[in-house]
Amino acid sequence: MADYRQMWSDLGMDLEKHDILCEVLPDAFGGVYLSQENRPEGMDYFNFVVAEIHGVRPAELIEHQQKGGKVFGTFCVYVPDEIIFAAGGIATGLCGGSQFWVPGGEKVLPANTCPLIKASVGARLDGTCPFFQIADMYIGETTCDGKKKAWEILNQDVPVYVMDLPQMKREKDLQAWEEEIKSLMQKVEEVTGNKITIEVLAENIKLINKKRNALARLYALRKTSPVPISGKDALLITQIAFYDDPGRFTDQLNLLCDELDKRVSNGEGVFPADAPRIMITGTPMAIPNWKLHHVVETLGAAVVVEELCTGVRYFENPVDQSGSSLDEQVQYLAERYMKTNCACFTPNPGRIEDIMRLAEEYRIDGIIDCNLQFCGLYSTESYLVQQAVKKAGIPVMHIETDYSEQDFEQMRTRVEAFLEMLEK
Repeated sequence: MADYRQMWSDLGMDLEKHDILCEVLPDAFGGVYLSQENRPEGMDYFNFVVAEIHGVRPAELIEHQQKGGKVFGTFCVYVPDEIIFAAGGIATGLCGGSQFWVPGGEKVLPANTCPLIKASVGARLDGTCPFFQIADMYIGETTCDGKKKAWEILNQDVPVYVMDLPQMKREKDLQAWEEEIKSLMQKVEEVTGNKITIEVLAENIKLINKKRNALARLYALRKTSPVPISGKDALLITQIAFYDDPGRFTDQLNLLCDELDKRVSNGEGVFPADAPRIMITGTPMAIPNWKLHHVVETLGAAVVVEELCTGVRYFENPVDQSGSSLDEQVQYLAERYMKTNCACFTPNPGRIEDIMRLAEEYRIDGIIDCNLQFCGLYSTESYLVQQAVKKAGIPVMHIETDYSEQDFEQMRTRVEAFLEMLEK
């Protein structure tokens, strides 16, 4: 990583603590990613993004602010990036996938809070994530009780705007979500000082749809056998999608997909054609949470799809681009985002339907349902997921984990036994 210490100092970061993170990340990334054989050359760009993850993009965000722009930190796939970019702002994901940040969160949160929330709060309170330091405003949502209370803590340092996501999917709930998007639009216009017009919103709906289409292209290539890219690399790309400039990301991903198209034509893959094909479903895997993918793929199986927020939930269902008024555009945005099947909804048959559809499309041999500890929503819904999957005759295993490495060997042993069962 280039020298960004002055920038980090100006942001008020704890440089000593941050140095520890900077020392650990390269070895972790190298061990998980750079050790892979036959990786596509197009992954070089995404390697660079990780190598400079606290440097290049934060510097771009600061430059945007220096020109009078605003930066909005977002936590969830339900926040419509289209609105933020249409107002001249930049939406960026926020850190929350490492054990490194968990102790900082536990200073103010109960220990039995999910590690994603503890890590996010810790990254801000300890001053070790530039994205948290840069954002002019955080945009939260009501997808879980832990998050709702965490927003109140973060709001003491940085303004937090909370979107009230309905917990059901009736017609009146869709209308309520339309109103939430309109309210967000007003807040973003107020913060940026820019009025959102039909033309600019249409342009940014197309921009984000292009990013979704590029990700959909990547995942479609993973349906082939042998699979042309590892699940680890696909996960990394999806994680980076939350941070990177959307236009640049789309261009780089399409270049990679061009390379993967050639691999598919040549019958070239990163795993043997008979490698077990695995779906991972459950709670999101924020960067740098690569543990389960690493375990599965070092044991010889291929992760070919993720039914996660850092997976198909993030990019499926592009927004209808035909809206001819702001009200119609907001309606189409609301319809698209409400198609995402989070465990916060009740009832939530759509998520199980998605899992069954993906299992067929990706020709899945087995499903690993992985939930973060203390995530009551996904852990509870896991019962219904496993029930439906077993009824369909698809082997499934459930794993509950956190960000630490303490359960790595136990996880490896359990996954190895699961994969052996698939081969019988």
